[in-house]
Amino acid sequence: QVQLMESGGGSVQPGESLRLSCAASGFTFSSYTMGWFRQAPGKEREFVAAISWNGGVTYSADSVKGRFTISRNNAENTVYLQMNSLKPEDTAVYYCAADNTIRLRTSTYDYDYWGQGTQVTVSS
Repeated sequence: QVQLMESGGGSVQPGESLRLSCAASGFTFSSYTMGWFRQAPGKEREFVAAISWNGGVTYSADSVKGRFTISRNNAENTVYLQMNSLKPEDTAVYYCAADNTIRLRTSTYDYDYWGQGTQVTVSS
């Protein structure tokens, strides 16, 4: 049974940091590209960042470049999203997802497995 379980969300003030984690099970984690997406109220789900199977290549959306960092630990079947300098516009439900490919893709349609999401709220 495939599971992706996000954690680490919460409410913070602008400029603060959060680290999201996503624990995976039920599939060969080390063979999958992993991604983070987010969905704000009334908006479509959007790509945030992706990381290759071995962590050697990453790609981030322009809106988060220089502030968010994606990483993974294949020994622990976990992918992370370090979020610094958070802004109110980062408020959303954040989802991790798994894509059975060596490519780094940004469309939700390309990802095979999804977590349930964790809420991140940035407000003063």
